[in-house]
Amino acid sequence: MSLFPDDIVALAAEVIAAFGADEQTLATAESCTGGLIAGALTDIAGSSAVVDRGFVTYSNAAKRELIGVQPETLDRHGAVSRETALEMTAGALRSSQAFAAVAVTGIAGPGGGSAQKPVGLVHLAAATRAGTQLHREMRYGDLGRNGIRLATVETALRMLLEVKSGT
Repeated sequence: MSLFPDDIVALAAEVIAAFGADEQTLATAESCTGGLIAGALTDIAGSSAVVDRGFVTYSNAAKRELIGVQPETLDRHGAVSRETALEMTAGALRSSQAFAAVAVTGIAGPGGGSAQKPVGLVHLAAATRAGTQLHREMRYGDLGRNGIRLATVETALRMLLEVKSGT
């Protein structure tokens, strides 16, 4: 029995199979999901051949220190931004041996939102060493903290499949 809903388990298994078939590895850089993407992936048997590492970079200091997000990016655009998500993905690739990486940063709530950056706003990025790169801005709405986090995991897994098919 998994900790995750069946649809997320199925997606995670698809990601592990797709990357495993080509002996490619991946890394995660997670803020608002706090490691749930890596958790969903490692819930799948055989994931040790695919998952290189996961970075939980919940604080701005962790984003800077672990994966090299520039202080200027955080100051100018904020932690929840396209620019930060893209730098997180680049940093996860730079700080790992992985072929692909996915990064997420957002506002899961219940507090912390604003008119410009409401609860449910999440920026996701995925990239490969082959140069494929994606960004998504998701506005999930106020699904509740767990709902936003699980929706983010699902989107991140779909993005990994998308960058995989782009290589």
